[in-house]
Amino acid sequence: MSSISRRNFLGSSVAAASGATGAALVAGAPVAAVGSASAAKAPAYGPAVDVAKLNANENPYGPSPGAIKEAFEATRLGAYYVGASVPMLKSMIAERHGVTPEHIALSSGSSGVLTYIATAAGEKGDILAPDLFWDTTARMGTRHGGEVVRLAKDDGLAIDLDAMLDAITDNISMVQITNPNNPTGLVLDGEALRAFCKKASGKVTVLLDEAYNEITDDPEYTSMVDLVREGYDVIVARTFSKIYGMAGMRVGYTIASPETTQKMILDYGLAAYAMNQAGLAAAVASYNDLGFLELSKSKILEAKDMVKKGLQEVGLSALPSATNFMFVDLGDLNAEVFRAKMADRNVHIRGIYRDYDNWSRVSMGRLEHVQMYVDALPAVLEEMKA
Repeated sequence: MSSISRRNFLGSSVAAASGATGAALVAGAPVAAVGSASAAKAPAYGPAVDVAKLNANENPYGPSPGAIKEAFEATRLGAYYVGASVPMLKSMIAERHGVTPEHIALSSGSSGVLTYIATAAGEKGDILAPDLFWDTTARMGTRHGGEVVRLAKDDGLAIDLDAMLDAITDNISMVQITNPNNPTGLVLDGEALRAFCKKASGKVTVLLDEAYNEITDDPEYTSMVDLVREGYDVIVARTFSKIYGMAGMRVGYTIASPETTQKMILDYGLAAYAMNQAGLAAAVASYNDLGFLELSKSKILEAKDMVKKGLQEVGLSALPSATNFMFVDLGDLNAEVFRAKMADRNVHIRGIYRDYDNWSRVSMGRLEHVQMYVDALPAVLEEMKA
């Protein structure tokens, strides 16, 4: 060992490890974490091959081939902070939506910009929202003096825009709406939402979380980006995590007036220092890849048809979904028990949201994994009813 320098020894070891990892990636095998025997049994990235991961609304058909190629090239230069890819992506987004790059803020997933916005809103007042929505980032506002004020429950789980407009008081600093909604999958009518936003934005900032917009039948109709162009106090948040299949690469953005972008996002964030080379490269490569988006949407529609048919066969139903997930009504059964029994069969779905005990969300993953969910339904329900 003494005849081998420490540098040469480490270099040889790293090269050997890199070669093994590269071979696994080329072969399509999952890469195990290094450092423990138990870790070797589980992949370090993504689910195990025998697990149906249907609990996070990911698109398992992504990233697109072009995104993977560019991300690999960018990773080779990962020693450097991000550079030209930031203005490049901002310009691409701005051009599509008829705004300027100053209207765009990027972050590590849309959760980054949504957290900054919640912080700014919480310092000024309360955040008004539906009773049921993806509230993870909105709750950040409660750490800065504000509260999340929720509308009363709606029996059909829809959002009552008239009631929301009436609920805007002097204590409210921002209204937050996820459209389509997570976890219900319901989408608001574009014209009704547009009319609401015009009235509400005269009183407070209106934040539209459009994470699933590109999956809807008519993305332009259901989006409120046109109101930003027209000068209303509206913020639209988007992400590359869903239809683009880049949840693990963490790229999101907002579209808002330059003034709002500065005071509610840039003043609170880390700007380009929160971004990474590989994610940005993949986002630039994916943004105009319409072929990949159509392929992804076709897989989602096929999966939803499978789930609908499977639910019908066991006497269950789900809300009409405009997204890549479905909200299933279990009747008098408990959603957390249902989740646990599905997990016993290597099918991972979501459990209870708030106090909606009988509602269960399932994502549209790979078709073979969706089939595992459908196949497990009869036995799981039989166990729960026994």
